[in-house]
Amino acid sequence: MPSASPVSALLSAGASAQFVDNTTDIPSGNPNNNSASENVDFGDVDNDGDWDAIFADGGDNSRDQNRIWINQGGLQAGTKGVFLDETNARFPSLNDQSRDIEFVDIDGDTDLDIYVSNTSTIVNETNRWWVNTGVHSGSYVDETSTRWVNLGGAGSSVPTVDVLPGGGFIDFSCDCDFGDLDNDGDMDLFHSSYGGQFGGNLPSRIFLNDGAGFFEEFNPSGYQLPNRLIANGEPGLWCEGTQQADTTNITGVNCDIASSALDIDLGDIDGDFDLDVLHGARQELPRLFQNRLEENGGTLGFRDITGTFPAGYSTGDGHYEQEMGDLDGDGDLDIYGLNWTVSFFNFNDITLENDGTGQFTIDQTLPGSQNDDNEGDFLDYDLDGDLDLFVANFSGQNKLYRNNNNGGVGFDFSLMTGLPFESYVALDADCCDVDGDGDYDIFVSNDNGSRNLYWENTIRENGSGPQDTFAPNIPNVEQAPARAAGPAATVVRAHVYDNAPYYITWYNETWLEVKVNGGPATIVPMRSSGGQIFRGEIDGTLVGNITYQVFSEDEYGNQGSSAILSYVATGGGALGTPMCQGDGSDGTNCQCGNNSTLGAGEGCLNSQGHGAILVASGSASIGADDLVLSISQARPGQPTLFVQGTNAIALPFKDGKLCMGNPTLRMGVEFLDPTGSASTSFSIVTEGNLSLPGTVRYYQAWYRDPGPGSVCGQGSNFSGGLELTWMP
Repeated sequence: MPSASPVSALLSAGASAQFVDNTTDIPSGNPNNNSASENVDFGDVDNDGDWDAIFADGGDNSRDQNRIWINQGGLQAGTKGVFLDETNARFPSLNDQSRDIEFVDIDGDTDLDIYVSNTSTIVNETNRWWVNTGVHSGSYVDETSTRWVNLGGAGSSVPTVDVLPGGGFIDFSCDCDFGDLDNDGDMDLFHSSYGGQFGGNLPSRIFLNDGAGFFEEFNPSGYQLPNRLIANGEPGLWCEGTQQADTTNITGVNCDIASSALDIDLGDIDGDFDLDVLHGARQELPRLFQNRLEENGGTLGFRDITGTFPAGYSTGDGHYEQEMGDLDGDGDLDIYGLNWTVSFFNFNDITLENDGTGQFTIDQTLPGSQNDDNEGDFLDYDLDGDLDLFVANFSGQNKLYRNNNNGGVGFDFSLMTGLPFESYVALDADCCDVDGDGDYDIFVSNDNGSRNLYWENTIRENGSGPQDTFAPNIPNVEQAPARAAGPAATVVRAHVYDNAPYYITWYNETWLEVKVNGGPATIVPMRSSGGQIFRGEIDGTLVGNITYQVFSEDEYGNQGSSAILSYVATGGGALGTPMCQGDGSDGTNCQCGNNSTLGAGEGCLNSQGHGAILVASGSASIGADDLVLSISQARPGQPTLFVQGTNAIALPFKDGKLCMGNPTLRMGVEFLDPTGSASTSFSIVTEGNLSLPGTVRYYQAWYRDPGPGSVCGQGSNFSGGLELTWMP
């Protein structure tokens, strides 16, 4: 372990975590670590397998250069967990008044771009887009001038006088958040604005990604504000109803999209797989907006449902921040509200428990939370499988809370002792395993030129101690509807939780395993949509009984899986008509009985535990002569014979059922590959003696199936049948 100055003792007998203030493995001094740092974020900028860190510097009182610290593991071939400041080589040389900085892949090229939130308290500033120049580059160029689309134009709510010549618009922004709000596979922007001098009278806005990383405002009202502020009675821009400050209406008549927001969180709070918005407000009531994408049949829209919060959920002002996480492990998002209940100089943090439908009850006022806190982040510091809480304090002692859930029912937090007093003004904290030793460390960004902190967790010092053996939890997966096959993909979303900060879980390798009629699995990658949602697209041309299951693996190799779901895809763009299946649906059983559990298109049961399927691709055109017949789910390594008939029959034969005859024509032999699949390599037109358009023919594949597991023990079987009508 690198040298470090100890700053904490054992926290408690039941929570054997210990942190040290690691001053030797991070940059120091001016300018590398001596600014007003408003925010810190972790990401792997060069895709080399370790976590790098970026800082938003400047804030309300100064214009400064944002900074990047590169982890020296991976491509740097140094020690993981040691950081060097590489700002000059990797970042645009630009001073601004930054209050937030976010990693996000805006253009879908698998590297992490950066979004910078700025404020205009000194000079007019806009939020900025910095684009990564390559998968293993980790260097950035400013593309602010082109990434904003149509600001001040038709359909934009931004007044033309606020549009800046160099791109963007006059802004007073702190935390913004990204997520796939419209379920189209790219990351959209929810943009918040606290207003000049924290006035709380500038609207939050939504900007949709066009898929290539260009952002245009989502403003179904079509209304353009006559000036920077939004007034009561004006349209709610992106939200149902008209603007009404502090409204508690939940029917869509009114909404309040303008408050002094310092923090935004996206997540599915009501279980319908779209991203809702938990909207902070420093001096007003924190707000909740329901995404109506599912209720509107796929049309994006939002409703202010703040009035559904329980009475007394927030009082006073100073509500700087909030977080969502599954605190009790029941598969929904609960809420931590920092300074949400304030009276006189008591700034109380609370938790609210979700019942699974987006209805919340107040769970706990956190002990010892009376000081003016600024930022909370979840982490499993003691590696017991649940989400604990670190709180960066604005005016004194940073705090650590232990979640006492431990796999039980419900949750509550205990304040841990032993952390040293820090006299800094902490504005943000993020948590991740920066040194790769298996536990979660903490970076704290501090104001007023104070050094930023690296609190190294030593619970796994020298590779000993507890390990993270907790697999990701995937309790909810979207049920795909029955459909006709066609070019459009079948979109499936899932909730993925882990004992890690949400911005770490986003990088879990997550995928779908898809099977057609019980055949071999196809792997379909899933990507984070923000919040707890991952999204994947299943090939829409598949036909049959489609089963799918979600898997997710964390950075420690713990793998979780969901339940298996299924849907039926029929007809559509499939070539030919399946017939003579092994399930006895034509009134004729297989040689050894009715295999009623077989899927659509399958032949009779074989030694592989399912029936073989025959499909056609290309076209049934005599002139094109491009038809290919393919068999799958047969006996690997065995020969298969493709057969054509002139009429349909159903006759038990060997282990299977003969589906065509009068007469049959043997066309060609192929050998089945290790998955039990094979395709024709010969001309079906030539081998089938086809010359007359309108001819109807029936096709099947015979294959050997010797040895243990064959149903009747007669050594061979047939696929299901396929009827084709030949065209010119």
